[in-house]
Amino acid sequence: MREVQAIIFDLDNTLWDVGPVILRAEHAMERFLAERYPRVLERHTLDSMRDVRARMALEHPAMRHDFTWLRTQALLAHASEAGYPDEMAHEAFEVFYRARNEVVLYDDVLPALTRLSGRYRLFAISNGNADLAAIGLAHFFERSLAAREAGMLKPDPRIFAMLLESARVPAERTIHIGDDPEADVEGARRAGVRPVWLNREGAAWPASFAAPEQVIASLLDLVRLLDASA
Repeated sequence: MREVQAIIFDLDNTLWDVGPVILRAEHAMERFLAERYPRVLERHTLDSMRDVRARMALEHPAMRHDFTWLRTQALLAHASEAGYPDEMAHEAFEVFYRARNEVVLYDDVLPALTRLSGRYRLFAISNGNADLAAIGLAHFFERSLAAREAGMLKPDPRIFAMLLESARVPAERTIHIGDDPEADVEGARRAGVRPVWLNREGAAWPASFAAPEQVIASLLDLVRLLDASA
């Protein structure tokens, strides 16, 4: 871990557990629709709305990296079907997105970012659409690059290359921290970035990929690794 200049972090399931966040956000949107646009819920449940989004992704593969677009387009379809104006979709998405950024950080996140931010250049790359400013973490990071902005999803190495080029930091002096074996570990490898697998749950490594050199169970383990190599 010597000569590390920059650290890239994944966001969802690395800094917070995203499953409960999305579920709470969808329920907030459902309550909003029940109050303001009830005809949508006469036709759909949250499950059937998810099915519509999944179909949108299949019908528009060039947009599968943009979760904001997919969710908004699905809501536009629901609005049209129920006889509501397009404004319904944008209002409902705003309700969802506000709740989507009300995350509960893992306990190690703030202590680790505080320790690391004074010593390393910190960046984020995410396939999701979280807003670090709304969450209150933007001050730790020089830049956050989302798949929606990049036009591609991890593990595509071009998303890493795009960030590294804009940051003017060499790949060989950068490490990437993430929970997903393919998106984060394989994606970073393909871009020439050293991956560190964050395995909070003690999951088995999938046999389809070469095992990572560095595995941590907490971001504080990362701090200790970097301290030991300093």
